[in-house]
Amino acid sequence: MLTTSSRSINVALVGVGNCASSLVQGVSHYRAGTNDLIGLMHHDLGGYVPGDIRFVAAWDVDRRKVGRDISEAIFEAPNCTTVFCETVENTGAKVRMGCVLDGVAEHMAAYPEGRSFIVADQAQADKDEVVTALRESEADVLMNYLPVGSQEASEFYAECALEAGVAFVNNIPVFIASDPEWADRFRKAGVPIIGDDIKAQLGATIVHRVLTDLFRKRGVKLDRTYQLNTGGNTDFLNMLERKRLASKKISKTEAVQSVAATRMADENIHVGPSDYVAWQNDNKVCFLRMEGQLFGGVPMNLEMRLSVEDSPNSAGVAIDMIRCAKLARDRGLSGPVLPAAAYFCKHPPEQMTDDAAWAALENFIEES
Repeated sequence: MLTTSSRSINVALVGVGNCASSLVQGVSHYRAGTNDLIGLMHHDLGGYVPGDIRFVAAWDVDRRKVGRDISEAIFEAPNCTTVFCETVENTGAKVRMGCVLDGVAEHMAAYPEGRSFIVADQAQADKDEVVTALRESEADVLMNYLPVGSQEASEFYAECALEAGVAFVNNIPVFIASDPEWADRFRKAGVPIIGDDIKAQLGATIVHRVLTDLFRKRGVKLDRTYQLNTGGNTDFLNMLERKRLASKKISKTEAVQSVAATRMADENIHVGPSDYVAWQNDNKVCFLRMEGQLFGGVPMNLEMRLSVEDSPNSAGVAIDMIRCAKLARDRGLSGPVLPAAAYFCKHPPEQMTDDAAWAALENFIEES
């Protein structure tokens, strides 16, 4: 089976954490021809296969990563995700010092170095430096992997993508693609954007959505529900600062509310990160409960426990988002790529059921 096509996709990364590590490992894994179809929603997407992705630039603020090749930086602390591809080819691109802004929560300094960030003691990047690097590396797509709550930092890199004419994929729950003003700016600049907040391959949100949609289709009234999540990676550690969770809770809650038969009152739905458990590392555990009424108003309830390795769970989606962003760029599209956002993101500009989003995505991919 071919593992590369005749075309390539140049990708730049903002944040070289666990999610970036799984993505970079995955590209090497599939390029090597190992289990080409396992874990992929699309092997060939619009003529692009995973092995076509090349990592050409990256930014981070941790001194253990800055200055190292991307292939080495992805294995540095505090990254703790599963290593499923031990041989990652050298990219030739060194991680550059990024711009901190609100990208590092203050409380993380109180935790051991192996768990937290250590900000590099060197000059931070400015917009001109980032834009120049994007242009010189001929980046097609910029992936935002900043920590939850990094509103200012995300907007900084979104500005850089706009100026450089590089497609922007917003993997985190700050609202850019779904913000009408930002969406209009990308549209007017002729630059595609996909976002916001990546929906994992088989994670808590997609499972919760599918079950909520099943209740609706089967005529079961959903009275109340909660989704509680624990994990031990830097994402969960970062989210101990509750004020960084405002957009995260909105994103996850709306992802479920949008497919319910009737919108639930705020007190009857709780969806969001719950606690940091250090020894879980990159394992995320979701506890889900749904209470409802069957025929005749007879009560029922459903409880479920889902355990997944968090970062590889998102990387399978990220590979498709990258290729959709490149297709949009190839076709001269601008602004939010609605089918990709609806299927791959928790808080897209337009919510759809997953069935409708899948159909719209397949139609988008098949367009000539």
